[in-house]
Order: sequence, then structure tokens, then C-alpha cells
Amino acid sequence: MIRLLLIDDHSLIRAGVRALVTDLVGYEVVGEADDGQHLLERVQSLSPDIVLLDISMRSTNGLDALTQLRDSGCACKVLILSMHTEPDLIMRALESGAHGYLLKDTSASELEHALGALCSGERYLSPAIAHTVINQALLRAQSSRPSSSDRHHLTARQLEILRLIVRGKSTREIANGLGLSIKTVETHRSQIMKRLQIYDVAGLVLFAVREGIISLDD
Repeated sequence: MIRLLLIDDHSLIRAGVRALVTDLVGYEVVGEADDGQHLLERVQSLSPDIVLLDISMRSTNGLDALTQLRDSGCACKVLILSMHTEPDLIMRALESGAHGYLLKDTSASELEHALGALCSGERYLSPAIAHTVINQALLRAQSSRPSSSDRHHLTARQLEILRLIVRGKSTREIANGLGLSIKTVETHRSQIMKRLQIYDVAGLVLFAVREGIISLDD
């Protein structure tokens, strides 16, 4: 069973997420809390595989708790579960160590999809905010001055897969869409990250926009 720790200051949200998880095979909620103040202690005592974390809470800010967890070197994954769609907030969450960002109006199938992606070592963004992340990355790219010598050195297939990754597609979706095996897509994904020396979605999006690999119209 994949162990989940749920942190949200709204009891109804926690109850709703717990109900969704109950219907998913292979997952269980091993603990929950209404603030992130003692997140690190709870993670150390409960050993969850994935933390479902809200950003806006009454006491400790979710981003602060996320940063503390990242700095501790904990191996668990963090899936942000939030109602916020502000571009800067989403980027800050990804840059602070979140492995995925899911909107609270999610369906059971999308929650399962997101959890499965994190369990497979992937990142996950709700399709509804993928465009938002790209837009924010574009704004940052426009305000920076990248070197004209930047080169991606990726194959045509790797570029195709990179475009799909930054648009929030999972490995399974990419494999089905391109007629490839999941293992082949995972190999390409690993090679892309290794070649670019970029290991997070926010960084891949920024790179793709800066290099003109993807645009807001894609």
C-alpha cells in the first residue's frame, strides 16, 4: 500500500480526499493534520510515501512547510492540493520541492493519475494549470537574458516528448499517443533530463519556452 499523509486546514476537504482515496486500490491515508507546523515530525513518525499538502493554511504556510521538508532531505513525494491557480504561487511551489500540483476540484480518476505519476517518479500538473505554468515561465524567460550559445542537442523524438512533458502529459499518455512503450518513454525522459541537467517540471518548462521549443499557442 502507498501511504498518504493529508495536510489541510479544512476538515471537509480532508474528509473528501480521504473518501476519494478509499475508492482507490493500493493507497491508504495513514495520517492527517490541519496545519503544516509539525509536518516534518509527522513525516518522520508516519513515514508516508506521499504528502498531500495544502498551500494556504491558518498557521504555518504550506510553502514554508514544503521548504522545510525539502531541506530535511526526506524522500517522500509532495503533491500540492490547492484551489489556487495564481502562476507565481504554482511556480513557487514547484521550485520549493513539490512533485505535483493538483486542483481541489479534481476527480477521483485525476487524483489516481497524479498519485500514480508520483509513484512512478514523474511530476504531475493538473491539465487546467499546465498552460498557466508555461505562461509564467515565458514571462520569466522574457525578463532574463539567456546566452545565445544555449543549445538543446536533443533528438527530434526527445523534443517531441519534451513538449508533451511540459504540457503535463504523463508517461502513459505520451506512450499511448506516440505508439511507444512506457519503458521507451521513460528512457527518453531520463535522457532528456540528464542531457539538459534539469530534473524538475518548472525547469523543463522554462527551458522549453526560452529555447522556443514550446509556445503559449501550443
